[in-house]
This record gives sequence, C-alpha cells and structure tokens, in this order.
Amino acid sequence: MIPLSDAIARVRASLTPIEVETVGLGEAAGRVLAEAVTAGLTQPPFHASAMDGYAVRSGDLGDNPVTLPLDGESAAGHALDRPIRPGSAVRISTGAALPEGADQVVIQENTTRTGDQITLQDPPQPWRHVRTRGEDFTTGQTLLEAGLRLTAPRLALAAAGGAASLRVRRQPRIGVLASGDELVAAGAPPGPGQIINSNGPALMALLNAWGAIAIDLGIARDTPDAVRTALEQARDLDLLVTIGGASVGDHDHLRRVFAEMGGTLAFDKIALKPGKPTWFGQLPDLPVLGLPGNPVSALVVAELVVRPAVERLLDETPRSRLRPVRLMVDLPGNGPRETWIRGRFDAETGRVRPSGSQDSGLISALARAELLIPRAVDAPPTRAGQMINVLFLD
Repeated sequence: MIPLSDAIARVRASLTPIEVETVGLGEAAGRVLAEAVTAGLTQPPFHASAMDGYAVRSGDLGDNPVTLPLDGESAAGHALDRPIRPGSAVRISTGAALPEGADQVVIQENTTRTGDQITLQDPPQPWRHVRTRGEDFTTGQTLLEAGLRLTAPRLALAAAGGAASLRVRRQPRIGVLASGDELVAAGAPPGPGQIINSNGPALMALLNAWGAIAIDLGIARDTPDAVRTALEQARDLDLLVTIGGASVGDHDHLRRVFAEMGGTLAFDKIALKPGKPTWFGQLPDLPVLGLPGNPVSALVVAELVVRPAVERLLDETPRSRLRPVRLMVDLPGNGPRETWIRGRFDAETGRVRPSGSQDSGLISALARAELLIPRAVDAPPTRAGQMINVLFLD
C-alpha cells in the first residue's frame, strides 16, 4: 500500500494535459483556460458616474449649501459633447461619462432642484462617486490566468476585456466501466443475488460536473472475454475508470486481463479507508484507474483521486478544497490507514460531526453527507471544539 498523497502524485505524473481548442464565450462556461486572457481595451474607457446625480467641478462647491445653474445632461451612452462650464452643474446618470472638467458627482439625494437651479449639499470631494478611467483594468493587462475554470464572473470579465472567444482545454473523454455479474443497469429489475449499478451513474455525474465528458461503457460480465472487449472499446479515451472486479477471486478478471494486454501497474493499493483496493496503471495507449466496488469507497476515492486526475488532464490550477471548522463531537484516534469520515455541517453551531454509519456499503449515509473529515495515519483522539480541516462536497 502507498499513502494517498503518493497515489495522487503518481496518477497526475502519468497523465498529460490534453489539447487546446477555441470556443465562443457562450460555450465556455465550466471550461478550463489554456491561455491567459489579456484586456483588449480599458475599463471604464472614460471617467464614469457611479451614481445618479449632478456632475460638478469640486472647486465650485465651496461652503455648503451651494446653488449652481443646470448646464446640460450626460446620460449613459449619450455623453455631453463639451466640457462643463465653470460654476455650473450637469445632470448625470449612473454609467454616463463625466463631462470634461468635472471631477465629482453629488448624488441626487443630496440636492434640491428649483427650475434650472440646483442646490448641492456636499463639500468638495474630488472623484467622489466617480469610477475613474482604467479603474477596473487597462489595455494589455492580464485578466485571467491559464488554468482557471471559467465561472460566470470570469466570463463577464473576459467579455468586458473584449474577448469573443477563448482558448480552453478540450473536455477529456473518460470512460466508466463497471464490472460484475451481480450488477444490473439502473431501472432494470435485479435478479436473485443481483444489485443495481449505482456507482456508474454517480461517477458519470461527478465527471461531467468536473468538466469531463463521461462515457458509459456499461457493465463487463465476469468473463475474460467480456473484460477484454470492454478494455478494447476504451482505447480512444483519455482515461478509463473501472469500478470493482479487481479482487483476487476466481471471478475477478479485470486486473489479470489488464496485465495480459500489456498493462503495467503504478500501484495496486492505497493506505486509505475507505478505498484501499484502488489501483492505477497504464495500457500501451490508455491510463486506467480502478475504483473499489463498494459504493461509498468508489465515490470517496472519486473525490480524492479521480478529481485530481481530471484536473491534471485539464491542466487546471490546483486549489486546496480543505476548509477549517470546529468539531462538534470527540473523534477517537485513527489506525494505520488515512481515513476520510463522512460528515455533516451543523448550521446552528457552525460545527461538523460524523454522519451516521461509516460502513462503505451504505449509500444512504453518503447521500446525507455534506463533507469528508480526514484523519491522518495514527492520529490521536481529537476533542470537540478543536479546529480541523474538512473537505466540503460540492
């Protein structure tokens, strides 16, 4: 067995970021940038009003209150086409260009209008309620670094900077292959001794959410020929994730067929609970990551190992997903394997606690979990109230 950190490092080191493509902004949500985005213009392109009110020269305000004559209007998209006259006020709306010579906006609530005379209550405050030219960004400035996942605010920033398309990593095509005669597809009635393949749909949902294209390869039956056929069908994928079928029993053929086809192992067990039987290797043209068959084990390993693999294929900038929070209950000392406990967050206390049974076969316990609590190898008991790092499931 190898430590979890070593397993993640070996998986990532064996994978190569996939190729780059160009997509329009409308197709870019959730994709990972392959090239930095630089601003093609300056934002704001002019001094702009941040509020509805009156643009003035701050030096004209003097002692309060001051009454100035109205001298035109600057509206959003329709700027005043001349400088402001000294000793006057210009009606201005939010987002409108500040007239040349003006350097302050007095908000409407601090003014009184009588005909074309405007009484202003504010003292001189140069650049008050003004968004100065280039305050957000300037031409040539780097707006977004390569490796970032494109969220709605990041797409807004790219668009504001003048981008119409972006260079992103292609979405990796990742196959999901379950194994075992005991499995039937979701929606099919299980026969005697059979169960539903719940891991497949769950893993595909995770892969799609992480930016991959999940390919359902179905269920390989417990024969060498069926396993070999399934592995051959995955040859054109970027990664194959298998579920179950890797034990040493007479009916578990996956690892044996993998070796017969020229596969080499990087590791065959992780010092992890749940998830010890996880393995990773390479066929001549296909990386293969094998997950345990127990539902909780499979999905916990997906969060801990498969997700970093997807991030590597996308060349996504790694980020820590651990967050500090206080423990609600005592935790006993841990054993020789790194353990990840399913847990829940208590909104009233702001603390976390384990969530029900930790049996690796209970899907309902995982469905109720909101987070994972890591316990290091041979960790001592942890008392309620102590700060710990947890991984929230998103």
